[in-house]
Amino acid sequence: MQGWFQKLLKSRATTPHEQESNVRQNSETSVSSALTPSMPTSSLQNSSPGATPSRQQFALGSELRWKRKYDVFVCHSTAHPDIEEATHLVSFLEASPHSLRCFLWQRDTCPGGAISTEYCEAVQNSHLRALLITPSFVQDGWCNYMMHQALAEGPMSRRMIPLVKNLSMSQYPKELKFYYYIDLSRGTDRGYMLVIKAVISYLEDLVKSEMQLNCSMGSSSGGLD
Repeated sequence: MQGWFQKLLKSRATTPHEQESNVRQNSETSVSSALTPSMPTSSLQNSSPGATPSRQQFALGSELRWKRKYDVFVCHSTAHPDIEEATHLVSFLEASPHSLRCFLWQRDTCPGGAISTEYCEAVQNSHLRALLITPSFVQDGWCNYMMHQALAEGPMSRRMIPLVKNLSMSQYPKELKFYYYIDLSRGTDRGYMLVIKAVISYLEDLVKSEMQLNCSMGSSSGGLD
């Protein structure tokens, strides 16, 4: 781990780069639906999510959203190109009008805190987890640890978004083969927009489920009177 800590100390300042993206369609408008073996999502921007601005604002302003500290946990390796890509992604997600709350380890970890504790708490306090999967990611022990931690939190919960860049399918983690992914090698900005849409779609479903539960509980108590 000593080499990893040396990288960690050297990689605090980063700059954003590149743009544009193409992805493959998911019939349920979910980027991380576990229905089909690992395939890039394309045309997902045409089907996900069909929300009006008012619905988006309602989801982004809901109390359920604020029950967790972060909207997106961004997991990436300590390789400099990956840090740049992750920083660019976070800048995009945190910009107006959506202003998503992101966890970025080189910015948001507490000095002196245990790495495993900081990461696990951030995963638990995030609605969704974006994994920036590159050749460096698959070789990074901490990235693999966090990937398995995220899987353990709920493998079928639509809360994981694999983002693939410069990676051959033979290198793609076998644990994620049933998840749709976004291929950033073909661009970035539209791929980043899909992350935003996935977050909003998830929050909308969260609010909808809560409303249905409240409705059901109200009907049950009404029947008892």
